[in-house]
Amino acid sequence: MTMNVLVVSVLGKDKPGLLEQLAALISAQGGNWLESSFSRLAGQFAGIVKVAVEQDGAGLLAALQQLPDLDIRGVIDQESEPQQTQNFALQLVGHDRIGIVNDVTAILARHQVNVEKLTTWLDSAPMSGEMMFHAQAQLSAPQQLDLTTVRHALEGIADDLMVEWGA
Repeated sequence: MTMNVLVVSVLGKDKPGLLEQLAALISAQGGNWLESSFSRLAGQFAGIVKVAVEQDGAGLLAALQQLPDLDIRGVIDQESEPQQTQNFALQLVGHDRIGIVNDVTAILARHQVNVEKLTTWLDSAPMSGEMMFHAQAQLSAPQQLDLTTVRHALEGIADDLMVEWGA
């Protein structure tokens, strides 16, 4: 039997037990919780979960959407074969300013780099107290892409932007 994948986004006011509610309902409906990422931001609970389902997943999605006080949306699809790509990590640190995320993501898109996961935060610099922008990303790109080109483009955004690559 072909397994379908249900990808669900969840948004709502944070409170204890939200994940338990989601997990219990997914399990009760025969879904297999595969991957997820959840965070609390500004009192809101937001996340995404990937669930394997035997049927088309519409029944599970409808049941999830009945949970009170949550905005739940989903996409049902068959799991596709992964493409041949190079995967890498990126860490950025620089002075915070309006538009920095736009500048970084525009460069990545221009070079056909896909953002698999992105985490950003602000922190004050130890000596000056100025706000510093931090980003950690998991990325994938076509095998033939020379990452040096992307690095130079990112470093060109600002003199103080530090760019580090990892595996």
